[in-house]
Amino acid sequence: MRKIFVFAMVGIAVVMMGFCPAGAALKAEYKLSSNVSETSGHGQATAYFAKLVSERTNGEVNIKPYWGAQLMAGKPSNEFSLIRGGAIDFAHSSFINWAPQFPQGNLFLLPWFISGEPDKYKALDAIEHGKAGKMIEEMMDKQGIVVIGWGENGYRELTNSKHPIRKPDDIKDLKIRVVGSPLFLDIFSALGANPTNINFAESLTALQQGVVDGQENPIMSTIISYKIYEMQKYITIWSYNVDPYAFVVNQKSWASFTPEQQKIIRECAEEAGKYNKAMCRLGLDNGESKAFLESINAMPTMLPAEPYKFLEQSGCEVAVLTQEEIAAFKEKTAPVLKNWIEKVGPELVKAAEEDMKSVR
Repeated sequence: MRKIFVFAMVGIAVVMMGFCPAGAALKAEYKLSSNVSETSGHGQATAYFAKLVSERTNGEVNIKPYWGAQLMAGKPSNEFSLIRGGAIDFAHSSFINWAPQFPQGNLFLLPWFISGEPDKYKALDAIEHGKAGKMIEEMMDKQGIVVIGWGENGYRELTNSKHPIRKPDDIKDLKIRVVGSPLFLDIFSALGANPTNINFAESLTALQQGVVDGQENPIMSTIISYKIYEMQKYITIWSYNVDPYAFVVNQKSWASFTPEQQKIIRECAEEAGKYNKAMCRLGLDNGESKAFLESINAMPTMLPAEPYKFLEQSGCEVAVLTQEEIAAFKEKTAPVLKNWIEKVGPELVKAAEEDMKSVR
């Protein structure tokens, strides 16, 4: 009888193992994918996130960043599938890279959809933390990916080596390097340019050698961080779309953490996201980013506090377009916007419009 009891208890224990609470079997290392270098602005935010998690979980959760697209064999477009499949645990990355598998992420990339608001930063934050952001998080969750925080790469501006660009005719026939996204190709084709997809790792060489005339990227995280201003004299500030970064985690990896660990990791992602955004917006917003970085004693030493002034002192011509000038570009790309709203999803776009309206 005693033997039967023992065997029964063992059997119950084995069955219960299938219902172990989250956090019972942590990995020695959780892989985090990054498409940038550790020294870049959002690379520093990624490292900050991993450091916070280690400290606040007393070393129980070890997240190791892998830089420069190492985990995706140099192909950012593979990242979404690798996270979804569990080959990658965490990522701090861009919806641009995920667009082929997650077209709803193109919401942020619609031409002049968000930047046309009175305060483009408040508008972006409202979307991320509003109804539209919730919808995106739910869609991602269905794909097996959990959004735990929002960071930023920044609003995308235009540079070229030929001449100032202030109207659509100025961009006509220029060979512009763009990311491998159909939406980007459609936007620049509509403007009369010759968009060319080149991997970012190769694009700097292409700019140096004159293979392309220009490129589009955010000011702080790319144009300044990667010294593109040394190769491109003319800079057009038009903020035609924005590149938000998201902190995400594979759903099964997420389930391995206890509720308390999940709470800590989310808080760390939110803090790192604020830090990331502040560095991308430094000198470009109303001063909030500078005040925030000073308050946490984290003013970057490698980035200028006044980016436009820095670029002009470096020999660049910076053209900050007026809303009237931008209107001409918006008119040219209106058919692209209409077409891509259908691809992104009218309901999601409507939710984003309502979010932005709430902070006007």
